[in-house]
Amino acid sequence: MEEKILIFGHKNPDTDTICSSIVKQILCEKDGKNNVKAVRLGNVNKETQYVLDYLQIEAPELIEKVEEGQKVILVDHNEFNQSADGIENAKIIGVVDHHRICNFQTAEPLYYTARPYGCTSTILYKEFKEKEINIDKKEAILMASAIISDTLLLKSPTTTNHDVKALEELGKIAGIDVNTYGLEMLKAGTDLDDFSEKELINLDAKKFESKGVKCVIAQVNTVSIPDVLKRKEKLEEEMNAAIAENSIDLFVLAITDILNSNSQIIALGSRTDVIEKSYKLEDNMAFLEGVVSRKKQLLPMVENNI
Repeated sequence: MEEKILIFGHKNPDTDTICSSIVKQILCEKDGKNNVKAVRLGNVNKETQYVLDYLQIEAPELIEKVEEGQKVILVDHNEFNQSADGIENAKIIGVVDHHRICNFQTAEPLYYTARPYGCTSTILYKEFKEKEINIDKKEAILMASAIISDTLLLKSPTTTNHDVKALEELGKIAGIDVNTYGLEMLKAGTDLDDFSEKELINLDAKKFESKGVKCVIAQVNTVSIPDVLKRKEKLEEEMNAAIAENSIDLFVLAITDILNSNSQIIALGSRTDVIEKSYKLEDNMAFLEGVVSRKKQLLPMVENNI
């Protein structure tokens, strides 16, 4: 039996990563390629679980690493330090992504689709249309959910006209009121009570290195920043532990208010001067009005200041 091609997104998976993995498998199968399998590299968050429960489907299988020569398709990422352990020795045959291309190299040619959209699933929606493959309700809800998540219901500065048009069409196919469904889905992801402080700083954390500076930008969504800040002392303890354990120079935790489109950040490490070039830190914190996007707002600010 032919070995399955594994499809997966980044570590600490979000809704776009999980939904796009499943959708890419469906798209491949509808296109006649049946030797594919969606998997994941971490636990499913509550927002994503809301989508899976709504559709009454199981999460993809959890894997921790890939073996040498394993054929894979990457979605929603390309940087090796965000991917599966062993990715350097895997055979990457395809990528579908909406992020910058960084820390990425292959030994052989591959299919690579990169578009500067707000969501990977918007790219997959375009692939369905280009291949003239029918979109059923299941994949419509998966793709709509991913777009809602990554664009914060089209409020994020990462949102493009492509995302707006895709979400409108997918909402019609899915038979859902996008705003009602989307707000319930986003609110489900803001229930943080069951998570430890260590889990919170790792729920949606991305590592990167720029000019020799090792950074982590983690993000949690909420409807009440003050409620999350009640746990500030313990959050800082876990951030400092991660800094010491992984030799991190700058750890930023963004607490994002999805209703008012603002973020409060906690910044720790030896290079907090990077943040202070743009925002004054008081008690390791700064309020960032209108900032909700790690990709378009936080990451460029950090890299420009290093």
